[in-house]
Amino acid sequence: MAGAMRMLGSTAMLAWVLFGESALASQPVAPTPAQIAAEMRSAYFRFCSVIYARIRLLVSLGSESQRFFAEPPSTWVSSIKKHVIYSPLFRVRHNREFRLSAAVNVGTLPTRFQTFFLVGYLAGNIVFCTFMIDYAADKMSMLGEVRRRAGWMAAANMVPLFLLAGRNNPLIQLMGIPFDTYNLIHRWLGRIVVLEAVVHVSSWIASRVMKCMPLLAFMNSGSGTDGETIAGWGSVVQAFNTYPFIRFGLILKAAVCFAFLILHSPSALRHAFYETFLALHIMVAALAVASLYRHLADKGFPSLKYVKIAIIIWAIDRGLRLLRVLYRNVGRKMTRATCEALPGDAVRVTLHIARPWTFKPGQHLYLYMPSLALWTSHPFTVSWSEDQQHVKFDDEKLSLHRQDITHVGQTTLSLIIRRRTGFTDTLYKKAYGTPERTFTTRALVEGPYGKIDTLGSYGTVVLIAGGVGITHPVSYVRELVDGYAKGTVATRRITLVWAIQNPEHLEWVRPWMTDILAMEKRREILRILLFVTRPTSTREIHSPSATVQMFPGRPNIDTLLDMEIDQKMGKMAVTVCGGGSLSDDVRRAVRNKIHKANIDFIEEAFSW
Repeated sequence: MAGAMRMLGSTAMLAWVLFGESALASQPVAPTPAQIAAEMRSAYFRFCSVIYARIRLLVSLGSESQRFFAEPPSTWVSSIKKHVIYSPLFRVRHNREFRLSAAVNVGTLPTRFQTFFLVGYLAGNIVFCTFMIDYAADKMSMLGEVRRRAGWMAAANMVPLFLLAGRNNPLIQLMGIPFDTYNLIHRWLGRIVVLEAVVHVSSWIASRVMKCMPLLAFMNSGSGTDGETIAGWGSVVQAFNTYPFIRFGLILKAAVCFAFLILHSPSALRHAFYETFLALHIMVAALAVASLYRHLADKGFPSLKYVKIAIIIWAIDRGLRLLRVLYRNVGRKMTRATCEALPGDAVRVTLHIARPWTFKPGQHLYLYMPSLALWTSHPFTVSWSEDQQHVKFDDEKLSLHRQDITHVGQTTLSLIIRRRTGFTDTLYKKAYGTPERTFTTRALVEGPYGKIDTLGSYGTVVLIAGGVGITHPVSYVRELVDGYAKGTVATRRITLVWAIQNPEHLEWVRPWMTDILAMEKRREILRILLFVTRPTSTREIHSPSATVQMFPGRPNIDTLLDMEIDQKMGKMAVTVCGGGSLSDDVRRAVRNKIHKANIDFIEEAFSW
């Protein structure tokens, strides 16, 4: 039994390395049996990893020490985790942004595994566009083949490009890969599509010019007339003016739309003017797709089917989003938001949802507030949820059970939003400017979204947060403590590490932490470590109890993990949600200790 379980766990991990993202590859032709088998293996090994976690949970429920799962994995598994799966591209830096100034952000580096996939995908596209072309043949035939292949691949890549951009991407749950990773792939797919479109257009222009070069040379020898100078580059201009097929394919699609999409998408512009970027991006992308559709439909090219699929994917995603908004917010009552300004430039938003919502830790939603931002939506992690109950009376019978006299009403979801720029700045100023620093307004929520990480199968869970990153682990703490009291999780040790700038930030989650600290058997399983990085006085640093301790300065992640490894029970999960510097520090520490214990690293991040 033990050998089979260990083999299943190693097989699931190896599958993630080899096949974790292979289902993303688009095929410009009908898939071969080998390609279909590879995609089936991807789903199979994802299924194995889920089954392994379930088996670990069931076996660990009856064991306090969980020694079998606490043992470090084999050397080759540890090496793959350290140097491939969890490794940054180079040394340490991954999630910490490159900043030219406080307002100019040029993005982050992908992980090594993400880079392997992106390079492999790009290499596959290059091979398809260039392999087995007879370069010794005449240049017209060669350029025609390059043009055909590049155009085909640009159209085929539109399918994953639109799929990975959608909020309702089914691969998030199917493959267990977060939206942040798919968003990264979406951006690089867009660059690949633009590059292939440029190759497609350039090949046509080159062949058009070369086709007329003999005539141009004849005219330049003095035998021709000036009226025949339509040859050469003039023939390209003539084609633009004469043929809608060329005009829609080159002028609107390539020369304008795709060029604009690549020029307005660099990270610095995207982060500085995100709402403007998003509106322009959607409108220009729609125009590009419409032009491409017209370009391919005029000649009835087979690659038109890929554009149709992309349009269908986009329409389904938008339709599902609309249905989610209507279902979640329209009922007997409309969704309303109570916004409270908090110390430390933060706002607590309590959403009174029109329909009950079954919330799971780690999920996020998109928030609309028409009174502050007419039509834009912004993603936020759900920090807390409660079901409001009210008493109902039955005049005909006397109810003796609680469930007979109480009724679950509206669901409330709570968010903590840190003031930045744009919408969050407007929201904070609105709340702070009211007499009681609280206001209520109509709101719409769209969700739930996000990859769900089930932590109940781990014996030891370490949750590390920085600043407003506490919104991610706080709901997991409640779930795990409640599961421990009920005997439904394998977790036997929880450590929450929260780094904040000053003690007033504790107010962000004070009501929720009060509920958690009052939970049954909380003292047996939960330890909270608070680190205040910028205390104004040493008197602010005091530990309320042995299980809730406060320290000055930044947390030493290496020391903390060494302590947890020495006292671990079962398999260990380390999660982090916070600034890029903290996330990279935790990633480095986990990689350095992965040979000492059976550790999984989970990073919660959201890039745009």
